[in-house]
Amino acid sequence: MNIFRHRPLGLLAPVLLIAVAGCSSADDSATVAVPSPDASTAKVCRDLHRVLPAKLDGRGRHDPEPRSAYTAGWGSPAIILRCGVARPPKMVDPKVAEGGDRDAMAGGVDGVDWLMEKQGDGTWRFTTAGRVAYVQVSLPEGMSGPDGTPVLTGLAPAVKKAIPEGIASMR
Repeated sequence: MNIFRHRPLGLLAPVLLIAVAGCSSADDSATVAVPSPDASTAKVCRDLHRVLPAKLDGRGRHDPEPRSAYTAGWGSPAIILRCGVARPPKMVDPKVAEGGDRDAMAGGVDGVDWLMEKQGDGTWRFTTAGRVAYVQVSLPEGMSGPDGTPVLTGLAPAVKKAIPEGIASMR
């Protein structure tokens, strides 16, 4: 007996409903590559995750997918934080240290040193320097510009509390 001859939509409708519900998303969560830090870096990243602010520059916390203790996000489009990333090549580029790179510069905000890098799409990425783990913060389009001071000011207390000063692993 062919059950589809008698009820072609009777069985198909629930399957379609489940498929559509599974493909839709009620939230605007960003997706991000999750870092794979070594054991000692992983510990301080988990410590950072626990003390990150609920709001950052007026934006509520909405962590990206997949959920991880090494990533966080605020707002939509999201400000994205990744902890335990590899050292950016420009971190040791002499041109940056001498001020000869228009797309990268070093600076500090509230006791935390940062490498500021302009990305190919015009947005900016900030990576901590002088800490035992590299913490990277990416600003979404529309917040681009080297002046991420409100974001970095909002993150400074958590970074200082969880990520000690020192030399990060060379990975």
